[in-house]
Amino acid sequence: MTFQFGIDALLNPATDKANQQLQNLRQRRVGLVAHPASVTASLHHSLDALLANGVPVSRAFGPQHGMRGDKQDNMIESADYLDPRHGIPVISLYGEHRRPTPAMLAGLDVVLFDLQDVGCRIYTYITTLKYFLQACATADVDLWVLDRPNPAGRPVDGLRLQPGEESFVGCDTLPTRHGLTVGELANWLVATNGIHVNLTVINMTDYAPDRTPGYGWPYFERPWVNPSPNASSLNMSRCFAGTVLLEGTHLSEGRGTTVPLEIIGAPDFPATEVLAWLSQAQPAWLAGAYIRPCFFSPTFHKHQGELCAGLQIHTDFGGYDHQLFRPYRLIAGLLKALRTLRPDYDLWRHHEYEYEPTRIPIDVINGGNYLRTWVDDSLAGFGDLETRLQQEEAVWLTERQAFLRY
Repeated sequence: MTFQFGIDALLNPATDKANQQLQNLRQRRVGLVAHPASVTASLHHSLDALLANGVPVSRAFGPQHGMRGDKQDNMIESADYLDPRHGIPVISLYGEHRRPTPAMLAGLDVVLFDLQDVGCRIYTYITTLKYFLQACATADVDLWVLDRPNPAGRPVDGLRLQPGEESFVGCDTLPTRHGLTVGELANWLVATNGIHVNLTVINMTDYAPDRTPGYGWPYFERPWVNPSPNASSLNMSRCFAGTVLLEGTHLSEGRGTTVPLEIIGAPDFPATEVLAWLSQAQPAWLAGAYIRPCFFSPTFHKHQGELCAGLQIHTDFGGYDHQLFRPYRLIAGLLKALRTLRPDYDLWRHHEYEYEPTRIPIDVINGGNYLRTWVDDSLAGFGDLETRLQQEEAVWLTERQAFLRY
C-alpha cells in the first residue's frame, strides 16, 4: 500500500465498501469544510477534486483564515462569498458566526470535514470540528471526517484545559499536544461529550505516525502545505504547542518573520542568559532539538521594525529526538528563566484574545491560570510543574488509547 490522505482514500476506493461510500456520496447533497491545505496527493484542492469526481458539493465552509487562506492574522474575520472557480457559496465560520447555524446546514445530507490540523489543542480548527459535530447532530446531517496526519506525532506534552476554561482556541479538556489525528479527535469528542451524530471517518492508508523522519508527517511522500498562513513548516507544527503560548506575552513568536512560531524574542530579551540559566536549572526541558541564539526584525506584529534578540528552535535535522522534545516544557522553562532573571519584566499581555475580552490571554491559551501563576511564583520550582504535567499526561495516554486508529 502507499500513503493516502482521507480525501485520496475516498476518491480512489480500494475496497468494495469504499467504492459504495463514494457512489452513495454522489447521490447526496454535500457540503465541505476546507482550507488551503485541503489537498489531494496530486495537490488539487479537495473542493476541485470532489467536483471533478462527481461529488455534488453545493456549499463550502471556510474556518479561520478562510477556505483559500486569505487572512493572515488572528481575529481578522472573513465574509461569505462565491468561490471564484465554481461559483458555489463559501460560508465563513470566522466572522459573524463561528458555529454553523441550522440555516447553513439546511438542504444538506452530509458535510465532509477536511481540515489539516497541527496536533495542538490551541488551534481553532479543532473547535470548528467540535462545533460541526454538535450542529450536524442537531440538524440530522451526517458528518464525514476525511482524516489527515498529525504532524506533531504521537507524543503528549502540556497541561490539560481545565473544565470551565473553554474558548474558541480551547474547546475541550485536551492536553496542549494531544497526539491524535483529526479523525481520532472526532471520535473522542463524540464520546466525551455524548454527541449523537452520524459520524464516518475515512481513514488514511499506510499512515505510520512513528515512522522516521516525519514522525507523524509522511515526509518524503507529501509536501507541506500551510493549513494557516503562519503554519509554514513541519518544524513549526512540532514547536507550536510551546510557541503558541507566546501569543499571550509581550515576547514575539516570530509573526512578521519568515519563521513564525519557531522563535522567541524581543528587543530587551536576554536570550543567551535565559538559555544558559535554563540549561543549568532544567536541562531535560531543552532536550531533543537545537536551540540557537539569533536576531530578527519583524516586519509586522509585535516589535515591528525593531531588532530582537531571540532563540530559534530547530527540529529539522538528523539528531532531532521526537520523544524527548517537549515544546510546552521548553517555552514554559524559558518564561520561568526570564521571570527569575528579570522579575519586573513586562511579560503578560492584556488584550482581547480570540473573542475573550476579559480573560488574560495566557490563561485563555493555556486553558487555565496554572502556567501563569507558576511562572510568576518565585517559590514554585520545576518539580511542581513537571509533577502536574506527568500526572495529567499519564491519564490522557490511557484515555486516548481507545481512539487510536493507526
